[in-house]
Amino acid sequence: MGRGATRGVVAAAGLLFGIVPATHADERAITSETIQIWASELSNHGRWGEDDQRGTMNLITPAVRIAAARLVTEGVSISMAHPLSTEAAADNTSPFEHSMQAMPEAAGGWATDVWRIMFHGFGHSHIDALCHLANDGKYYNGFDMAGTNAAGCTNLGIDNIGDGIFTRGVLMDIPRLKGREWLEPGEAVTVADLEAWEEEAGIKVGAGDAVLLNTGRWLRRAAKGPHEGGYPGFHASTVPWLKARDVAIVGTDGGLDVYPSGVEGVGAPVHLLVLTALGMPVLDVMDLTAVSAAAVERKRWTFLLTAAPLRAPTGTGSPVNAIATF
Repeated sequence: MGRGATRGVVAAAGLLFGIVPATHADERAITSETIQIWASELSNHGRWGEDDQRGTMNLITPAVRIAAARLVTEGVSISMAHPLSTEAAADNTSPFEHSMQAMPEAAGGWATDVWRIMFHGFGHSHIDALCHLANDGKYYNGFDMAGTNAAGCTNLGIDNIGDGIFTRGVLMDIPRLKGREWLEPGEAVTVADLEAWEEEAGIKVGAGDAVLLNTGRWLRRAAKGPHEGGYPGFHASTVPWLKARDVAIVGTDGGLDVYPSGVEGVGAPVHLLVLTALGMPVLDVMDLTAVSAAAVERKRWTFLLTAAPLRAPTGTGSPVNAIATF
């Protein structure tokens, strides 16, 4: 399908949902009211049953897994997680805490670790469970946030992804599209960018895919140091496109949304919509530097993506090491 036909599909989806097509939504102001309209009209609530807690993970069918496995032709695997950092910085306000205990006198010598990590934020690679964010007190599929307390999430916890993720990863390398090393803080990625990259790379995002947006965040950090404030990321107008394509998982090397979002009163509209309306898990703070280089070398931007969150009962997410295998 050509680029024009692809846009036609997205436009049709926009008309179906009664909204401005996503290819043009970024050309007008998106308000908090727009976000709430989309939260209703893009909703997957009830799509897989009233009690469903897996959301778009249901799109990763056995057939999708088998097709993803066939992408492995070289057996080369690359981590897409950034090393856990114990150093506080403007973009890592909750450093990873690691202590060791060496016991050389015990049975020839043992060593143990103690870890402490607050993984949400911009410092550590992690996955968001569907109970990480609510919209007006309601989670995906209408579950009530009242079920979340100090003991964890009664529903929609990360344990619902305990069997792991095994699907096609699609790298959207937007800095390469624009002939740059990285996107600047506050720079938004739009549907036009995503479709231009599809044409450039000869790919098409489809049902069950994991869409991974490279913004060059870690290259910029290495060159200019850590910063706080703005980050590049998905514009809110991309969410109808993600829904129309039946994407299963979405991720970036930052915090998913463009910051600031440009939507008054809604700091993270993409998070809000994908987690609470679509039921789509989020891979945050990935390090896509090495996989981008590997993709350029191979002229191939799709691969088998595997990831396994910790099986933390009732957790709002988990540190994660997502792997790309070519």
